[in-house]
Amino acid sequence: MATFEFKLPDLGEGVVEGEIVKWLVKPGDTVEEDQGVVELMTDKATVAVPAPRAGKVVSLHGKEGEIAKVHQTLMVLEVSGAAASTPAPAQAVSPAPAVASAASPAPAVESTAKVLATPVTRRMAREHGIDLAAIAGTGPQGRVLKADVQAALDLGRAEPSQAAPRAKLVPLPSAGADQRIPLRGLRRKIAEKMVRSKFTAPHSLFVEEVDVTELVTLRKRLNASLAASGDTLKVSFLPFVCKALVPVFRRYPSLNANFDDAAQELVQRGSYNFGIAAATDEGLTVPVVKDVDRLTVRQLAEEIARLAAGARDKTLKLDELSGGTFTITSLGTNGGLFAMPIINYPEVAILGIHRMRKRPVVTDDDQIVVREMMNVSLSFDHRVIDGLVAAEAVGALVQLLEHPESLLLEMA
Repeated sequence: MATFEFKLPDLGEGVVEGEIVKWLVKPGDTVEEDQGVVELMTDKATVAVPAPRAGKVVSLHGKEGEIAKVHQTLMVLEVSGAAASTPAPAQAVSPAPAVASAASPAPAVESTAKVLATPVTRRMAREHGIDLAAIAGTGPQGRVLKADVQAALDLGRAEPSQAAPRAKLVPLPSAGADQRIPLRGLRRKIAEKMVRSKFTAPHSLFVEEVDVTELVTLRKRLNASLAASGDTLKVSFLPFVCKALVPVFRRYPSLNANFDDAAQELVQRGSYNFGIAAATDEGLTVPVVKDVDRLTVRQLAEEIARLAAGARDKTLKLDELSGGTFTITSLGTNGGLFAMPIINYPEVAILGIHRMRKRPVVTDDDQIVVREMMNVSLSFDHRVIDGLVAAEAVGALVQLLEHPESLLLEMA
């Protein structure tokens, strides 16, 4: 028997680290090849990392809640065969210590060593000559995240000569009935993305109301027809919103875009890949419906349902959570009058769909009638999207939703 070091493999999609959410094995367990051994939360998804070969678990390296880097040793296995490798000393297989490297292009500021941060974040700070102590960390226990460093760079606050002293963080006192909940897993990733988005993109908001009476009637007819034929599929309003956005974005392509901060360029996407925010027990996940323009309303309904189920079951692949060009968020009956959704960075806009309710409306001939009304809100990055463009785009969307028969032209 020999020992084998299992190191975190390259997960693709530019992922260089992940949080250990849950160990699926313990020392002494026997594992099979390709058996999941640890759940790892990356910037894009929670993935079960499989064992590369069968063996007996000798030791685990990294606690739940800690950050593991690609090529870092995760576990040591006792395996049969001569192909096994001899593990390095215990210090070498432990998580990399958060200290400055002598080969770094710029020396870390002395106070940085006392700040909570991952090795990747520290390296990023060293490369830009940043004092981490001058940045207010938004992670657990005041940890400085990569998003915090990037936000400082984007706002021009990262030069050592300009950095203001960072106030010392003092833990909040707790009372006897209080409960402390660590910010981990999906909730931590949501926090990182929200902070980066709000610190990077100057958000602006445009809200408009929509008369969806005709759309409500059309949806009822379609679902009644499906039920009569024995089909269990129920079409929500989201497929219609998706189809309506396609012609809007053809007219206003700057909304179906990502912003490349490194190059300072707006990347208008040629595909229509819409993220559909889905609520899960752990927080909000945004699976991406690819090639919306090529799918029918029925196909969109099926794909949205499939992705939402995968988000709740945590079975989505990285590809199903990446490549988005625009995001739609809806709270259904809990949608309220309107809200200001936070942009899904690096996208430049996000659409909020809100609660439908019957309201009295004054018609053009001064008659008061009861109609199904709903508000839509568009949050947009004011660096690259002007208010006039946002207003015109929402106006075009409203026209399509109020006259859903015009969507027949968009039926793939």
